[in-house]
Amino acid sequence: MSDSTTSPATAKARVSRRAFLGGSATIVALFALDAAPVTAMARALAASAPTDGGIINGWIQINADNSVTVAFGGAEMGQGILTGLAQAAAEELMVAWSQVRTQAAPTAQAYITGGSYGIRANFQKMRVAGAQAREVLVAAAAAIWGIAPSACAVADGVITNPTTGATLTYAQLAKDAATRTPSATPTLTAAGAFRLVGRTMPRLDLPSKVDGSAVFGIDVRLPGMVHAAVRNCPTIGGTLARTPATPSGAIAVVPLGDAVAVVASNTWAAFRAAEKLSVSWTTPTTASQLSSALITSQAQTLMVSGTPGSPAAEQIGDAASAYSSAATRIEATYQLPYLPHVCMEVLNCTASVTSTSCEVWVPTQAANWVQATAMAVTGLPASAITVHPTLLGGGLGRKIEQDYVKQALMVAKAIGRPVKLTWRREEDLSHDQYRPMGLVRVRLGADGSGALRSLAVRTVAPSPLFQRGWMAPTGNDNVEGAEGLPYAIPNRLVEYVRHPAPVPVGFWRSVGNSINCFAVESAIDEMASALRIDPLTFRRSMLAGDARTLAVLDRAATDLGWSSPAPAGMGRGLAISNGFGSIVALAVEVSQPSPGVMRVNRVAAAVDCGYAVNPGQVESQLEGGIIQGIGSAMWGQTTFSRGVASSRNFSNTRMLLMRETPAITVSILQSGMDKLGGIGEVGVPPAAPALANAWFRLTGNRLRTLPFFPGANRMDD
Repeated sequence: MSDSTTSPATAKARVSRRAFLGGSATIVALFALDAAPVTAMARALAASAPTDGGIINGWIQINADNSVTVAFGGAEMGQGILTGLAQAAAEELMVAWSQVRTQAAPTAQAYITGGSYGIRANFQKMRVAGAQAREVLVAAAAAIWGIAPSACAVADGVITNPTTGATLTYAQLAKDAATRTPSATPTLTAAGAFRLVGRTMPRLDLPSKVDGSAVFGIDVRLPGMVHAAVRNCPTIGGTLARTPATPSGAIAVVPLGDAVAVVASNTWAAFRAAEKLSVSWTTPTTASQLSSALITSQAQTLMVSGTPGSPAAEQIGDAASAYSSAATRIEATYQLPYLPHVCMEVLNCTASVTSTSCEVWVPTQAANWVQATAMAVTGLPASAITVHPTLLGGGLGRKIEQDYVKQALMVAKAIGRPVKLTWRREEDLSHDQYRPMGLVRVRLGADGSGALRSLAVRTVAPSPLFQRGWMAPTGNDNVEGAEGLPYAIPNRLVEYVRHPAPVPVGFWRSVGNSINCFAVESAIDEMASALRIDPLTFRRSMLAGDARTLAVLDRAATDLGWSSPAPAGMGRGLAISNGFGSIVALAVEVSQPSPGVMRVNRVAAAVDCGYAVNPGQVESQLEGGIIQGIGSAMWGQTTFSRGVASSRNFSNTRMLLMRETPAITVSILQSGMDKLGGIGEVGVPPAAPALANAWFRLTGNRLRTLPFFPGANRMDD
């Protein structure tokens, strides 16, 4: 997702006016990176983004050794967009992959990484930047030789005069090329001639991760740096009553409003001091009443009488009338819990604050938001603040937030020394910005011939957008996965009712899709069962007008062998998800090795993301999303009692183990670069409904509540 609201026309104008800066042996190309935000979350993020950090752009540099450095303005958290965007630029530059380097872009040129927008928002802009750089370099060479640019040949960063055999490298031409004005519409390479794009190229971030030289936030070390650990108020809404005395061996204790930080000479000492610190909190009178049972009870009331967003998120035809007159009706309610992000790298941030400057080293999905946070805490202008984004040991939406950044800045400002603030795992899991809980009612009505005529979805869930002030009280949130479905259903109604629970909620990998896909795809299966129609056949009957989705569904079913009977003791299930501009279908096979225990044996995934820029990375992201989706469906949840979260550490936050991971196959279907979609989140939503549907076919038991097995949440079970 981009945080730019610049129009494509304005972006082109900026490219033509300020395309290149350079000198001596380098050439730096500035290019606009903007996207039209198409989801509620993306639009809200765009509207709320800081505007004084400068336009969102990136740049390309030709180095003295004829290598090429491609700046990266996003967040690399394992999803591979750093490599994919570099492929786009390098393709048009006509350089070899071995010549490509990357580095972080300045903060003013950063863009938010989220909503699976990294590639689809910026891929074409990176191609344009690479093509512009190539064209002015070729023009510089052509002028030296007195020939037309079209007469020149280019390969691996070397330009050749075919008539004389003379050659010039990009590095030799950089200074001259920097003085030339590039075309706003350079000639792009035809897809059929791609050398790098569309191939599984080695990821640029992996060598440093393998040899240990990669710098994650947790790895940052500064001269004179001290360390801080945080104790957040355990109760939602609580605040620090009084600042505790500095314990023996610690350097300082810093009040943070709803938390307190302990500063020490090393992280372990800070952790120990924070753990033993005696802290008094002021908690709201309502805190003792806040529990998961109360939140669920409120959701059930809102399901019946709550006021939905206006206008409805989607309204086509008359779903209520079609449902009431249907020959076969299904009404089912599905319940989902709050979910923690569980990033492998805990929250951390290193900051240095003086009276005239501020520097921040942080694993973040939004470097320009970090700059805005630093301005608010320090009172310094943007020009005095430098943000160094690091690699992320997982982001999953959690590291778009600013709570941990603000705390580090406050501590650094208070003690006047560089400080690295690190959250213990227990703080990370018990003070998350959780994926909202959800209660989703689905009503389906089919006519006498078995054709589905009506769909009504009513989702009750807290709103990350409303909590951040990005949505009106009567707006809609968390409807992805319910609206805009690919099925040909003539009467549809999708409603959202906001739950007012005060639990902090945020953007968890696949956000609303993970809530509604479970409900809708489970209900579709329930209707197929009621009609005694094969689930694949039933879905295919509604996809005749959507060739892309039908192809993806058929491929997943074929890869699993759906047309053949399942082996004895196995159950199979299907699910489709069409979020983030991509289409994914899962076909799964499960067994029950002992009563009440589900084993996932095989998963066949098919995806159409338009065009796979790096097919190997598409496959990896699908595999990772499916694994996360399985673990979350089985055991994932955070509950609340007296305002306190249950999640603490891996001891009570169950993850899928390597020995439990099923065989996963991924088939990639291509429908064209003009349909470029996201990939980072799309594997998660269909996992839960596919498993639930398979379990029903195996056992006859419908699973409508997540997680499926809450009693097995402990890792030692």
